[in-house]
Amino acid sequence: MEIGAFLFAVAALLLTPGPTNTLMGLAGASVGFGRSLRLVPVEIGAYLLTTLPLALVGTEILTRWPGAGSVLKLVAAMWVFLLAIRLWRSTTSSEDRRLVTAHRVFVTTLLNPKALVFGLVLLPSPDTGELAIHFVVFVAAIAGAAGVWAAGGHTLRHDRTSAEPSPLVRRLAAGWLAFVAVGALAAALPT
Repeated sequence: MEIGAFLFAVAALLLTPGPTNTLMGLAGASVGFGRSLRLVPVEIGAYLLTTLPLALVGTEILTRWPGAGSVLKLVAAMWVFLLAIRLWRSTTSSEDRRLVTAHRVFVTTLLNPKALVFGLVLLPSPDTGELAIHFVVFVAAIAGAAGVWAAGGHTLRHDRTSAEPSPLVRRLAAGWLAFVAVGALAAALPT
């Protein structure tokens, strides 16, 4: 895939609402844009830890163990649903700060079903010689999308003089995470 088309496809998928983006938006709302950017390297590291092995040997693994993708989706669905419950129950920005930790962003991104699409579909095969440049573009797109979501969350704060995001923002984020979890669960179940 040509770099321009690759960037467009990756950016479109990265900007689509999902569990990692929800956490980045919530981080922007609860700790501000600048402080939420500290989570960007964590997100990049988790995506690379997932997508690099998938790009290198993922097709072979899924051919040998076709159920591996379903198991990953099931684990991801359970994790995201747990995050949704915790977020729904949170009532203050300080609880949000404890919810949106580097560890949670890392695990959520590691289990993000988008990584399967990046590693198995969008990133080129290593034998093409184009994998390195595509990974550079991929990393830049991850950073850009994370920044967009953090900035968006920052703008949704309830009161510009307070760091408290609106309870409605928390509930909408929790509802969205639950919706994503149900979608991942449906995708994991055999048809």
